Amino acid sequence: MQLDATDLKILQQLQTDGRISNQDLADKVFLSPSSCLRRVRALEEAGIIHHYCAVIDATKVGIEVEAFVQVTMRRDVEDWHENFSRALQQWPEVVATYIITGDANYLLKVRARNLKHYSGFVLERLYKTAGVLDIRSNIVLQTLKDTHQIAVELMQDQY
Repeated sequence: MQLDATDLKILQQLQTDGRISNQDLADKVFLSPSSCLRRVRALEEAGIIHHYCAVIDATKVGIEVEAFVQVTMRRDVEDWHENFSRALQQWPEVVATYIITGDANYLLKVRARNLKHYSGFVLERLYKTAGVLDIRSNIVLQTLKDTHQIAVELMQDQY
């Protein structure tokens, strides 16, 4: 799908407020409501708008620990990647996983109620997973920036 300036404005508005009414969105991007709705549906169908969600303040619901964990796997264990990928899907503490370059194979973003919960996750699940050779944890002390938004300026050079 080729994006134009109006599509980029729609994406910017929806990233700021995913619950905005179609009428308000249309007003902000200078379209008729029906034209705006068609464009939003086209962005959804093309997979550019992936899904909508509420962003929850973890500390206000009792999630005190956030950690980034580098995991290095033993390559001599058969199906290590497939087994680890399956295990990740069962762990609610893991909120994001990336295959990375460098010394480790994976980078996990982990959330836990407290340090005891995090410790139990690492010792009872992560270390006991077949193929895990080493883990390196980085506990977040303070978050300075955390956004899911993609800057329109980054998208404009593409189109």
